[in-house]
Amino acid sequence: MSTFTPSTPIQLQIRKIIFEKYNNVDTKFTNDEIFETIKLGGDFDSSWLIDDLEPYINEICDSGLARNIAQNFTTIWLKLFDSVKKRHCNSCNNEIYLSESEKQICPNPSCKETL
Repeated sequence: MSTFTPSTPIQLQIRKIIFEKYNNVDTKFTNDEIFETIKLGGDFDSSWLIDDLEPYINEICDSGLARNIAQNFTTIWLKLFDSVKKRHCNSCNNEIYLSESEKQICPNPSCKETL
């Protein structure tokens, strides 16, 4: 991976995509779909492969936002535990997306403010 730093942290990009496209507990979605959407937005390292997204996907699973329901090689299928709500973090001034089942802490890695 290069030293590219996106203007919006990848963690926040992923959560926004989930909020906008997959915000239903009955909807299945994949890391591939998220990756394709991130690529369309252009705010990512162009040398990235789908495997580079895996730590971020694991992070949303560990946070309690989503769960891994199946996996096949590099594709991970996910479902939400709860619907996602849009909030504003006054500390880092970003729109953030959290579910009720998560700790109410800003997911921006440079912030982590309790909301």
